[in-house]
Amino acid sequence: MKLAVLGAGAWGTALAMAAAPRHDTLLWARSAAQVADMAQERCNVRYLPGLPLPAELHLSDDFDAALAHANGGLLVLATPMAALRDMLQRLQAFDHFQWPLPVLWLCKGFEASSGMLAHEIAGETLGRQGAFGILSGPSFALEVARGQPTALVVAANSETLAQQAVTVFHGDALRVYRSDDIVGVEVGGAVKNVLAIAVGILDGMAPQPGAWALSPGLNARAALITRGLAEITRLGLAMGARVDTFMGLSGLGDLVLTATGDLSRNRRVGLRLASGQPLVQVLAELGHVAEGVLSAAQVLARAQQLGVDMPITQAVVGVLDGSSTPAEALARLMARDARAEI
Repeated sequence: MKLAVLGAGAWGTALAMAAAPRHDTLLWARSAAQVADMAQERCNVRYLPGLPLPAELHLSDDFDAALAHANGGLLVLATPMAALRDMLQRLQAFDHFQWPLPVLWLCKGFEASSGMLAHEIAGETLGRQGAFGILSGPSFALEVARGQPTALVVAANSETLAQQAVTVFHGDALRVYRSDDIVGVEVGGAVKNVLAIAVGILDGMAPQPGAWALSPGLNARAALITRGLAEITRLGLAMGARVDTFMGLSGLGDLVLTATGDLSRNRRVGLRLASGQPLVQVLAELGHVAEGVLSAAQVLARAQQLGVDMPITQAVVGVLDGSSTPAEALARLMARDARAEI
């Protein structure tokens, strides 16, 4: 199958590397200099240093050529959430596709300007013209690029598109499951980034004199992840998702990985905030997009519009905007009234 991946960050590159040995795959980058470097080094030095690109993988900075390559095949958008709307608008203006346009995105979050999820943006920009969906699940790009075992889930508005994604990516090291719950998969992928910041903050907190004599500990981490999953589920159900989605790869699976894995950018943001670093410095030193920082306020706003209680998300927003310290946020969470678990 012909495949074009638009976006040569870590995740886009890793999936292109996984597909290239079996499918005619092109990886597009916005920067001509980055493409030239990758072509010369046969490696994405900036995002996946030391991992050679497959000899079969094509590279290009020509947008129209990349879209033409995917014509009749599959197009994967590996851009951050902030760039998704612009990318979809560019696609809609391209009139050489066989419609419906088969497109998958990889980004996880709520659009900062509108509070929309990716499928809502696609519905607004592409309307009924496209077959579209999301490829998500618990996955670090580095491990996928190394060929380590990973399981993903594809949720699409088209069974044909979902099967295309399985055909392209399912293999020895990748398992791809299908879902028709786009809302649930996207909510799980978006909110877990915010909760990973929360767990990072918790894990990075030092003992607090007068509050607790030791760092919060593993009991607290387990409680935070579990109650965080409850928040994801409440918001998802209010938005029309199915409850079983959150017990799967894009809910529990992605939350556990992102909240506890050392490769998680959102977790690293939380750890550094807990050490006292200002957010501006944290993001400057991170060098990559941490979607939880960009989405947190919109997740909370969407929850409040729907009357959904999300105290952990609210605590993260308070730490991010500087209105609360990590110790104050944890103290407020611990002081909440007792209630039934379910």
